[in-house]
Amino acid sequence: MSAPELPESVDYSDLDVEARRELRSLPKDLAERIGRHLVAAGTLIDDDPEAALKHARYAKSKASRIAVVREAVGLAAYHAGEWAEALSELRAVRRMTRTDIHVAVIADAERALGRPERALDVAKETDPSTLSKDVEIELKIVAAGARRDLGQVDAAVVALQGPELDPNIREPWSFRLFYAYADNLAAAGRTDEAVQWFLHAAEADVEEETDAAERAAELTN
Repeated sequence: MSAPELPESVDYSDLDVEARRELRSLPKDLAERIGRHLVAAGTLIDDDPEAALKHARYAKSKASRIAVVREAVGLAAYHAGEWAEALSELRAVRRMTRTDIHVAVIADAERALGRPERALDVAKETDPSTLSKDVEIELKIVAAGARRDLGQVDAAVVALQGPELDPNIREPWSFRLFYAYADNLAAAGRTDEAVQWFLHAAEADVEEETDAAERAAELTN
């Protein structure tokens, strides 16, 4: 596989310390070359996921036994909509690292492949006490989405309820939970409640990553 061109701004020193530690098993020049492509993949993943995936695939062609490389491929594939590839790579990372850090992405890839039942199985098989809070919340959101895919809208609403669903909480994951809850309330026909939770989401979404305010306005018109 030919190497995609690296952006001039990419530098090996920009790679996460833990990732560099994983690459130490490779010859120094190869480690630095792979590291630069991983940096490129991370830099491009939001704006140009297809280009990010090319860099990650190239890294895999040279170092397929390194978990951080497989992780880069899996996440880039997910962002690029290559669901089957994302699932395969992130499952491999799960086996290699014995951690569930990407379990929500794995479950969501199952949903994207039209397999909501498998997404629910992934959620049921995962011990939430082993997850960081942001991953735990993201998995709840995905599981609720899988319920909705199956036509179980009321169950999707219930699945998101819990102590974290508190409008006074302002954690980095709060706005996503509030938005998902509002969206499922709207799907269940509970419009007044949905408006209130979209407003809670808008208040918590300080970076304005969602259209929560617009959704609230649409429902009140």
